[in-house]
Amino acid sequence: MSSTSDDGRDRDAEGRARSARPRDGLGRPLPYGADGVERQPEGVVRTPEETVDEAQALLEAGKPFHAHEVFEDAWKSGPEEERALWRGLAQLAVGLTHAARGNLTGGARLLRRGAGAVEEWGAEAGMEQPYGMDLPELAAWARELAGVVERDEVAVDARAWAPRLRGSKA
Repeated sequence: MSSTSDDGRDRDAEGRARSARPRDGLGRPLPYGADGVERQPEGVVRTPEETVDEAQALLEAGKPFHAHEVFEDAWKSGPEEERALWRGLAQLAVGLTHAARGNLTGGARLLRRGAGAVEEWGAEAGMEQPYGMDLPELAAWARELAGVVERDEVAVDARAWAPRLRGSKA
């Protein structure tokens, strides 16, 4: 629930700034009163398996911005030793978001940063497949998409480019 403060800004129940504007499937704000997609609730604590399942469903629905919020919840609520993993996955989702919105430079940069982050976490943790996710395959997907975005210089279809978190056509 949000309200408007004396300064005209939307605020949540705790008084934090929080835009009540509707959003599209890529998280872009729409005009007040427009039909948007339902927002992803923030601060939800999920098991790692639930996080992967929820994010995968959102990615397949063409909602990488919303998947990023699921990964963000995991990095903020999960164990310290896994935060870099979830942050890297969030970067991959935001990279896809930017690539789909047409921010090609930012999208490619975040895709590569996320690829490096999940690979680094996997190497340091000695785990290439945490929770069934294939980190080397995700990193390869991200680098491939970054190359496509830079080469073609056109926004991509988020649904068509959604990664399989648990590997190829699992």
